[in-house]
Amino acid sequence: MQGKDKEKPVTAEERFRPFLDKMQQEGLPAQVIEQFRSYYRTLLDSRQSVGTLAEDEIRPVGEKDVPSQENLGGEQERIGRDHLQQTVMIKVNGGLGTSMGMPHAKSLLTARPGYTFLDIILLQARSLDISLLLMDSFHTREDVVQYWERQGVPPENRPRSFVQHKFPKVSQNLEPASRPERPELEWNPPGHGDVFAALETSGCLDELLEQGKRYAFISNSDNLGSAVDPGILGYMVQQGYFFLMEVAERYPRDKKGGHLALSPEGNLLLREIAQCPESDLDSFQDVHRHRFFNTNNIWIDLYRLKAFIRENGLPQLPLIVNPKTLDPRDETTPFVLQLETAMGAAIGCFPDSSALKISRDRFMPVKKTSDLLAVRSDCFILDSFYKLSPNPERDLPPIHIELDGKFYGKVDHFEARFPHGPPSLLACESLSLSGDILFDRDVRCKGRVEVVNNSPLQQVVQAGSELSGRVELP
Repeated sequence: MQGKDKEKPVTAEERFRPFLDKMQQEGLPAQVIEQFRSYYRTLLDSRQSVGTLAEDEIRPVGEKDVPSQENLGGEQERIGRDHLQQTVMIKVNGGLGTSMGMPHAKSLLTARPGYTFLDIILLQARSLDISLLLMDSFHTREDVVQYWERQGVPPENRPRSFVQHKFPKVSQNLEPASRPERPELEWNPPGHGDVFAALETSGCLDELLEQGKRYAFISNSDNLGSAVDPGILGYMVQQGYFFLMEVAERYPRDKKGGHLALSPEGNLLLREIAQCPESDLDSFQDVHRHRFFNTNNIWIDLYRLKAFIRENGLPQLPLIVNPKTLDPRDETTPFVLQLETAMGAAIGCFPDSSALKISRDRFMPVKKTSDLLAVRSDCFILDSFYKLSPNPERDLPPIHIELDGKFYGKVDHFEARFPHGPPSLLACESLSLSGDILFDRDVRCKGRVEVVNNSPLQQVVQAGSELSGRVELP
């Protein structure tokens, strides 16, 4: 009697079929489905080490490997200003402020009195008379539309926008994640590396080229220091780069951010912490070994991007596998894998790519309420081009702020404890708040300030107070 036939192994194509059906039903472009297919196959082929980049596969980047913005001068400024009309500013606007307890687009937060982040971004573009384009996500698109309607901005006066694609979340058994009662949780934004694909499939890339746009500056909407800089634009044009990444010196607080490195062949590449094997984390976070991090301010030649896509298809950036819970706000939901890419990783994919070391003034993202407090404070001003800049009256290093997460971590709790806005931090080196503390109006902080409330009741810093050193309340 013959034994039972062995079951045939499931092929990669068969495993992909449910994803194909799901993405087609959602109406995703065929190019994007093929891009996801490639990433999914990478996941299947090397699940244990997918997307990793070990320390022995790279070399650190030295000072001589990265030119500095400090060496740019009048010639680059002149060239840049001559090319402003060929330039578009693209803001990655897909982020929700979930880490700060926000259910809507982070760019709709108030950044300065009377201005949201989005308001200031629009003013930055208008001050240089350049085009503005927003890359929204499926999470933020409707938020932004509703905001313009509440503000009474007619459609013709709103910046053009396009929507980032979405990828199916992958369950632990490598099938499409399922949540029928909340199907929106079955999808994730594929990371800001999707900007190149979304520009192409939305038709925006062709529209920009038809309008005579050649250069794009792309940055995150929560970084108000990242306005278009004519000098850097001029350098990009002068050098004839396809792709240029702005990098900055790493400080200890930047140790988890993606860092610049060299391949064995001497080419620049980007390594994100999600790509780092656990055994190499100490090396990854050594800011003296890996000195430069990606600010997510990038410049790209749109003409060459179009030619690249025409010849090669959508860019296949290094895959990042991001473990998450199905519902990011509920840690009891099943673990899933999100397939993502980072736009800075294109430095290792596009020819004629380079990096430029910039001033830290161009990197002031808001990820936590402590960042928001600093941005709103008198440590900064909006200059004539609506770029957030250090207050020239402040003669101190960048301020360090630590806020008690229990009372200040969520935006609504934070706002309630600063009803009159931030205290003056112009003369403040550092600020630490522990416990439930409410600030009345016209409070000034000087030097290193630590305010502690050990009681279960909220304590108030009285109007007109000047704080210095350690202050215990009540």
